Amino acid sequence: MAAHWIEQVTGSLEQKKQYKQYKARVKALPANYRTAVEALERYLMYFGLISKGDTLVTMLEDLLDLFEQSAANGTPVRDIVGEDPVEFVETFLQNYSEGQWINKERKRLTDAIDSVADSEP
Repeated sequence: MAAHWIEQVTGSLEQKKQYKQYKARVKALPANYRTAVEALERYLMYFGLISKGDTLVTMLEDLLDLFEQSAANGTPVRDIVGEDPVEFVETFLQNYSEGQWINKERKRLTDAIDSVADSEP
């Protein structure tokens, strides 16, 4: 019962645990991959506007999986992100759009207009 109440206030304890594990995995990457992941993560946190914790954790873990596999294979960072890292990260982010807060606002706007339009003669 107490855990449920705490999660209502602070968010999912399981997601917090997953995020801590994610951060530990990032720290274990070779320096160049770690720096790249941290830069991409920062961009995603500011630009991605993910409001669903489960989507955010999944997205970050997927990004990390890609970099861990690339580090293990010796793939250079530039070969992962290409010549335009912004294009890479924005394309990557498109796979997780269901967690963006803007989608909730778009639905709210559409529903409001639909309800007004439906009530007009």
